[in-house]
This record gives sequence, C-alpha cells and structure tokens, in this order.
Amino acid sequence: MLGPLRNFYASVLLDAGESIKALAEYLGHSDPGLTLKVYAHLMPSSRDRARKALGEALRPHDARD
Repeated sequence: MLGPLRNFYASVLLDAGESIKALAEYLGHSDPGLTLKVYAHLMPSSRDRARKALGEALRPHDARD
C-alpha cells in the first residue's frame, strides 16, 4: 500500500519543482541516482515547466492569489 502513496508523494513534489536530491532524502534513498531512475517518469518535462513558468509570469498580478 505504501507504493502508491510514495508515488503520489514523489509526483506531487516533482511537479512542484522539488529537486531529485531533496526527494531522495525525503524518501530515505542514499543515492539520488536511484530516485531519478525510479521516479524520472513522474518529472514534468522542460516544456511543461517552461509553459507553467511563462503562464505564471504573464498572468495579471491581481489574479495570482
């Protein structure tokens, strides 16, 4: 049962921009390479991150909260 919860936890943090190194620490992995190997498919693409960052930057200030 912890597998789906760990995957959810990892996917939420990766989507929010958390680093693999930090995620590895949170999950108790001694090697961030293992974390990257296991959870890389959950990482948003560079294109998604760029789209999200630009959308946020171009959104009117009064609509950001």
